[in-house]
Amino acid sequence: MLTALRSSLGVLGESVALSAKPWTRSPAFLSAPRVGCAAGSFAAPPPVRRYARVAKKKTTGPVSQLADLPSTMLKMDYAAVPLAQATDEVVKRLLSLELASHAEKLQLKKEQYVAKVQRDENDRSSVEVKVAVLTARIRNYQEHLLKHHKDKANKRRMLMAVDRRKKLLKKLRLVNFEAFEKVCEHLGIAYTFPPEYYRRATRRWVAKKAFCIKVFQEVQKQKAEQRQTKQGLVSKDAEIKAV
Repeated sequence: MLTALRSSLGVLGESVALSAKPWTRSPAFLSAPRVGCAAGSFAAPPPVRRYARVAKKKTTGPVSQLADLPSTMLKMDYAAVPLAQATDEVVKRLLSLELASHAEKLQLKKEQYVAKVQRDENDRSSVEVKVAVLTARIRNYQEHLLKHHKDKANKRRMLMAVDRRKKLLKKLRLVNFEAFEKVCEHLGIAYTFPPEYYRRATRRWVAKKAFCIKVFQEVQKQKAEQRQTKQGLVSKDAEIKAV
């Protein structure tokens, strides 16, 4: 009796599967080969493989200012220590830039910029040195904002540093133009001269300017007509006197 019940259930399952609508079946079930099965058992379709999406290629941005620092260079605190040069490779690796933090690399880059523009070895407070330190800081902010463009706090700090450097460069250009050119050349700064007059172009100001230009053109036309009439009167007087 049990065998008869199982066979009847198997036949009923096959008839339901065949009578189902084609659009209600899964494509895996339709495309799967028919597997022989015993009475009373159902053939399970093979699992559908969902492949991952193709990884997008990362766009390479501008080269970092810290890229030219070799990994074998010692940190700034250990560069002048003679014992650090004679140690084994493991200690050298610990003291090198390979395992240094970003802040330590940035400090070393600041010192390199300062060494290019400082007046002497003990110069730490001149305008040139301040511009060099601000330049390293600004470029670090720019690299950070390329990855985190929604970081408003660091963007504000970068704009403040840019304004500060602009004022220092303006002062240096007025006081010592040769030092100004040297700083811009060694640090790779493209200085753009500020406009002599700047005013925000609002809609009211643009309309007022267009109205003033129109009035000026009308006045010029009236003056030209007055000159022509005056010249005509002068020519008539000269003809009357000649007669």
